[in-house]
Amino acid sequence: MDSPSTTRNASRSSMIESIRACGLTGTRIDKEELRRKMSMPLYLRSAIRDAIRLKDAVAAAETHYKGADGGAGLIQDYTAPEGPMVVFINPRSGGRHGPVLKERLQQLMGEEQVFDLQDVKPHEFVLYGLPCLDKLANLGDHCAKETREKLRVVVAGGDGTVGWVLGCLGTLNKQGRESVPPVAIIPLGTGNDLARSFGWGGSFPFAWKSAVKRSLHRAITGPVARLDSWHILISMPSGEVVDLPHSLKATEEYSLDQGLEIEGALPDKMNGYDGVFYNYFSIGMDAQVAYGFHHLRNEKPYLAQGPISNKIIYSGYSCTQGWFLTPCISEPSLRGLKNILRMHVKKVNCSQWEQVPVPKSVRAIVVLNLHSYGSGRNPWGSPKPRYLEKRGFVEAHADDGLLEIFGLKQGWHASFVMVELISAKHIAQAAAIRLEFRGGEWKDAYMQMDGEPWKQPMNKDYSTFVEIKKVPFHSLMVNGE
Repeated sequence: MDSPSTTRNASRSSMIESIRACGLTGTRIDKEELRRKMSMPLYLRSAIRDAIRLKDAVAAAETHYKGADGGAGLIQDYTAPEGPMVVFINPRSGGRHGPVLKERLQQLMGEEQVFDLQDVKPHEFVLYGLPCLDKLANLGDHCAKETREKLRVVVAGGDGTVGWVLGCLGTLNKQGRESVPPVAIIPLGTGNDLARSFGWGGSFPFAWKSAVKRSLHRAITGPVARLDSWHILISMPSGEVVDLPHSLKATEEYSLDQGLEIEGALPDKMNGYDGVFYNYFSIGMDAQVAYGFHHLRNEKPYLAQGPISNKIIYSGYSCTQGWFLTPCISEPSLRGLKNILRMHVKKVNCSQWEQVPVPKSVRAIVVLNLHSYGSGRNPWGSPKPRYLEKRGFVEAHADDGLLEIFGLKQGWHASFVMVELISAKHIAQAAAIRLEFRGGEWKDAYMQMDGEPWKQPMNKDYSTFVEIKKVPFHSLMVNGE
């Protein structure tokens, strides 16, 4: 499988991406030919739709298997399309274009193959839609069997939506259900770092009607690439009230890695939450700005009309938060993370935990999987081989089983990093990470995971722990280049 060149993709301008997406660099794609390649036979589309609606894969499969040929035996007259696919679309993304894009996709491949995420959730497709195809295949339906094996998934949305779909498809690996459909992207979000990393561009193109056909054609023909995914476990003292994002769920299995001793006492009861991220986890000032912007957008949705307006508002909001004046401000929430954080890592091919000092100047720490962050920036940079060898680092890839950990200082430093004049402060590369937070003067710490921020309460008596470890299987992406 191909591994994406994240550095190269991240550096491309949105204008060039838009021109490519519009098909100006390639041949014209015939709409009818594209439809023939994507559209499943009507009975298969209807079976999947009914399985999800009824929440009964077996009943839907048996009904449509018997109905497809009048009950006369095995289905012989149907052929699987070259590139069968289903699309999950978040119509609230992409500004005013979302609903129109949904209609366009339905015209191109059939209404039953396009799922509005407000109506059909990805886990429902995994629980009922895919098992319906499996059941038809087991009944002897060769068209269903071939369709299931060739199936690809397209996500029209931002990074959060892509991560949601990837997480649901990841349950197939846990259950040993082969095969897992690879995922292509139509970028509708603000940052679109996952889309950038796998060649799908970083913005919604201005000539989007042509771009949709080209994107769907690339989704059929593109090679499959691998992506590391990372399991995160948060353990905190029981009784703390926290409003976590939907990507983190309560869990009863929250025991900490026994390879590292705990300093100090643990409370009698703890709460555990876990989830999976694909791009980054961060704590500190960048998460605080994201948290404020997230709530501002929810309170005043009329301000967020699309990716460009989102970026302008986000930049303006960040300038009001005091990050640029942190050396002059004594507010605890603006002080360095060294005051509340201890960090341990496991390095590549090493089973022992090693403590890594937190630099005094750092006010945000980012744990990065891809090398597209903050709408296509590459804060890790492209270190030279001699530097990598000196620091004990290796060249970074999205499927290398390692996370890059870097720090951001005050706002001026972060600004220079974001315009790629300098690299961020390199801290470590790690195959596993444990972060321990203890409150002190801090009542809260701000965290975010793949663009979903939250306010994490700090306890002055007991620690809160975050453990990050690699999921033992890769997520599969369609490379759009």
